[in-house]
Amino acid sequence: MTADTGHNDVKGFATPAFRAVENVFRQQLRLTPGGGAVCIYHQGEKVVDLWGGVRDDAGTAWQEDTLAVSFSTTKGVTATLLHQLVAEGKLDYDDPVAQHWPEFAANGKAGITVRDLLTHRAGLYGMRDLKLSFEDLCDWDTVCAALAAAPSNRSKAPHSVYHALTYGWLVGEVIRRVSGESITTLAQRRLAEPLGLDGLYIGVPEAAHPRVAMLLMGRPAGAPPRAPSLAGQLRKQFGSGLRSSLATLQQYGLAPDFSPFEDAVTVRGFQPRKLVTPAALSAAMPAVNGTFTARSLARMYAALANGGELDGVRILPAEMLPRISARQVFTLDRALFSPMRWRLGYHQPYVLTRRRPREAFGHFGFGGSGAWADPARNLSVALTVNAGSGTPWGDMRILKLGAAALRSAG
Repeated sequence: MTADTGHNDVKGFATPAFRAVENVFRQQLRLTPGGGAVCIYHQGEKVVDLWGGVRDDAGTAWQEDTLAVSFSTTKGVTATLLHQLVAEGKLDYDDPVAQHWPEFAANGKAGITVRDLLTHRAGLYGMRDLKLSFEDLCDWDTVCAALAAAPSNRSKAPHSVYHALTYGWLVGEVIRRVSGESITTLAQRRLAEPLGLDGLYIGVPEAAHPRVAMLLMGRPAGAPPRAPSLAGQLRKQFGSGLRSSLATLQQYGLAPDFSPFEDAVTVRGFQPRKLVTPAALSAAMPAVNGTFTARSLARMYAALANGGELDGVRILPAEMLPRISARQVFTLDRALFSPMRWRLGYHQPYVLTRRRPREAFGHFGFGGSGAWADPARNLSVALTVNAGSGTPWGDMRILKLGAAALRSAG
């Protein structure tokens, strides 16, 4: 492959069949700030491994082992860890959460199940009423105690209402209670080490902090720094997308109510760039601060696309795959106003094609990252970035790369 000039140099490889993915990635690096990496597995083999652009506002080149905070892409990794515990018989999806986390039963929540958490139907999406600061989010016990004591708002049931931030502590605390280990430790022991991953963290060890890319969040390198709140930044980007979709909403008989979305992402002092401070990197926020390489995400999802096993390492029994990828929610999400087609902790991925891959599942993130598996094609796709805009579930880059990957896979 021929490298571009300047900081948009693309390094790595793409096999001839997947050269279309390389072309799309090169174009994206020319047109967008920051940098990123894309990795794809097909039929159990790595067929794309590319990286390029810049990792900070000083213009430092993205390296092959650069880590990127990937926002809600973290949710798919968190869900995979929980599925491993289900496979071992340590809990079931229809268990009441309080069976494993007794304090959770407070304020009438005894009937909420693990399945409700995974499908965003627990009615605990609101962060605003918890009155937590960003600094509080770095303390696991503080957030979990607040959620255990909080009442549930299930007024929109049986519809899903996206638990943008709370999902991580809700599912993560169930994982901790059942396994007896922190999610930071579990992610290393059950996924990163067995699969030989070069960067999959929910809570980054201090030694790896220098590998983490700065979050540029849509501004060109060298531009004056800005510090919008997470809610403000999402409101601006997400709101414009919703206004263009009013016809679809009206078709479903919906008048958009933005308050659940606002409640879900409003935390005092939460600015996206704070996620790369040492305290935030070291903390576990399993819905938002997963820090990954594209290689690691693609390899984890490659195992899921390949019946739960890759290169002799099994992370889930093959019979679990139809369960975790089966659609659970058949209505528009009442915070995202989109047909997310929720699975158990994943959504069906968006791609820029006429039809989404029917059996595929994964999770995208604010800022543009995303990763997914398609068992029907034995295909996995992952993108990590450090600058982007768009919706809470990604932007056009992952959609275009996914479409190119599907075409290449035939």
